[in-house]
Amino acid sequence: MVSVETTGGLERRMTVQVPADRIENEVDSRLVSVGKNAKIKGFRPGKIPMSVIRQRYGVQIFQEVLGELMQSTYVEAISKEELRPAGGPRIEPGPIEQGKALEYTATFEVYPDVELKGHEGIAVKRPVAEIADADVDRMMDNLRRQRAEWDEVDRPAADSDRVTVDFSGTIDGEAFPGGGGESVPVTLGEGQMLPDFEKGLAGISAGEERDIKVAFPAEYGASELAGKTADFHLQAHKVEAQRLPELNDTFAMGFGIAEGGIAKLREEVAENMRREMAQAVRGRLREQLLEGLVEANDLELPAVLVKDEIRSMQENAIRRMGGEVTEHTELPPSEPLEEPARRRVKLGLLVAEVIRGGGIEVDGQRVRERVMELAMGTPNPEETLKFYTSNRQVMERVEMDVLEEQVVDWLLERAKVTDEPVGFQDIMGQ
Repeated sequence: MVSVETTGGLERRMTVQVPADRIENEVDSRLVSVGKNAKIKGFRPGKIPMSVIRQRYGVQIFQEVLGELMQSTYVEAISKEELRPAGGPRIEPGPIEQGKALEYTATFEVYPDVELKGHEGIAVKRPVAEIADADVDRMMDNLRRQRAEWDEVDRPAADSDRVTVDFSGTIDGEAFPGGGGESVPVTLGEGQMLPDFEKGLAGISAGEERDIKVAFPAEYGASELAGKTADFHLQAHKVEAQRLPELNDTFAMGFGIAEGGIAKLREEVAENMRREMAQAVRGRLREQLLEGLVEANDLELPAVLVKDEIRSMQENAIRRMGGEVTEHTELPPSEPLEEPARRRVKLGLLVAEVIRGGGIEVDGQRVRERVMELAMGTPNPEETLKFYTSNRQVMERVEMDVLEEQVVDWLLERAKVTDEPVGFQDIMGQ
């Protein structure tokens, strides 16, 4: 017997009753099986009286049967009641007595019923740009800087110079993780360090020491540093000026151009820029489409899914900082992650409904192309390809990525798209 009540929102309280004869039949069957192989002093194997078997193993088997029946009948009950639990149940058994029916309650949250809205005609702006000669010139300059050589100079550091520096930072007199370094090269103007830190190095000379203050932005990745100001002691070891290579055939050969020289290199750079721009445009469209979907739909979210997502985000933050997650790891605060977690859960439910309602099935050809693309970007494509295709868990992640891209295509086909002329640098965020 099964009864279900709504205790609030998405929470359900399901009461399940298992008849006494089902319990006893399962216990008796187990006892017979155990009796065939049991070894009890004074009895021959297979000839032990059932009363002795029951006395020796009855309580243990009764407990095992109860545990297994609660699991199996829970699955049977949610299937019968057509419920979709969003997480594991909290099971509370009632009084347990041999010879009597078992009754227990299972409390859990269910997935919300999603009635998709606003997926037709989402308004999006598609950035459109032409790659000008000046854009290619800037990219060529970037390539030159990647191949730059450095000459030590005896003068104060200026923009584009590289300063090798020791530094140690404190907040309220206490050192903090990541706040120190020795012989760290910092190129002024590249933004590899916080703005206040780079400003503090401007005009410094080899051998000079300085004390500066550095403000961490409120949105800084490490929450324990966000919004705080640190005191840093700097000691510069050397200042180096950048020497850029000439744009000639030798330079082009460094990028695998055997014929055609700089003109051919510019062509390949421009083509690569077009590919990168197409990916960036796709990313902009994807972001707008999914945001439009989220804004158009109100959903009640299972708290258990939000909690799980927060936990996942906390663990990922630890791993990004090079840490290891164990049961004793102190996780970042959950409060700043609640809204992003809720958005992720909501988006996941909506995307799942688009897939279901749109009858979208993963495109095998796109999966194969994606795997090949990933493999070709590694030092050993053949080994990587073999790893992907032989690992089902990895392939499932690739399939989910492709499926989400198909969802974006599905939404884009129904969207109201307005082309917006912009510059290449605007699209690329440069």
